[in-house]
Amino acid sequence: MFINSFAPYLCAFNKLLAFMSTPAFSISTKNLLKTGLKNTENIHYQSSPEELVQDTLRIGEGVLNDTGALVIQTGAFTGRSPKDKFTVKDEITADTVNWNDFNLPIEPKYFDIVYQKMLDYLNNLPELWVRDCYACADPRYRLNIRIVNEKPWTNLFAYNMFLRPTEAELENFEPEWHILSAPELKLDAKECGTRQQNAAIVSFKHKMILIAGTGYTGETKKGVFSILNYILPQEKNVLSMHCSANMGHDGDTAIFFGLSGTGKTTLSADPSRKLV
Repeated sequence: MFINSFAPYLCAFNKLLAFMSTPAFSISTKNLLKTGLKNTENIHYQSSPEELVQDTLRIGEGVLNDTGALVIQTGAFTGRSPKDKFTVKDEITADTVNWNDFNLPIEPKYFDIVYQKMLDYLNNLPELWVRDCYACADPRYRLNIRIVNEKPWTNLFAYNMFLRPTEAELENFEPEWHILSAPELKLDAKECGTRQQNAAIVSFKHKMILIAGTGYTGETKKGVFSILNYILPQEKNVLSMHCSANMGHDGDTAIFFGLSGTGKTTLSADPSRKLV
């Protein structure tokens, strides 16, 4: 029997996250989570970068290089696997997504199966890392996200990648989207409707991203990009672009396009750059 409404997902998910270890911000966990879970002592919430580095070293999944930076091995995947990224084709997306060679559909029943497998898997881990964060600096478009990670280094990636709520914002933080990441969970492709043992699956109905079988941290970032590239034009009438921008002293705006790693962020954040 598959889960067919959002409520059971949220209930089960809240059970998964029931109690937390001491958070980086001194806020009441009752404002974040609801009811119980057998794993009550080893859920790390809003851990600092220093704590996440130490946790990675403690579990033997990283080393420090000669500059003190953390180095990890992401496993078989050192980049995204676009043929293993799926969007649930349902009443929301069936006629609003351009299904093609990179927007790949998956049936709702398979999302249910993978979700349950991930929930069972995460429930039985000795510890988890959880982070509340958001995307989009403009409050009109801000998206609250809760990320649950099997690995502390994936949580560190999320700390660096997404916008960080203040202590006051965390007190009343209500996640709109959830991301579950379990790199060590290998899927049965036939049972789960996937191409192979790894997958990243987006459900707009349940507002959830499931990432299984891959340790490449960029799947988390690209998952959020994907949902924003749907939500912003579809619901907010805003054109999303893979670029950065800043404003010069005279009020003109410069937009920087380019592939990942070409310097968009560096250029847009440089206060001394000259407009040309």
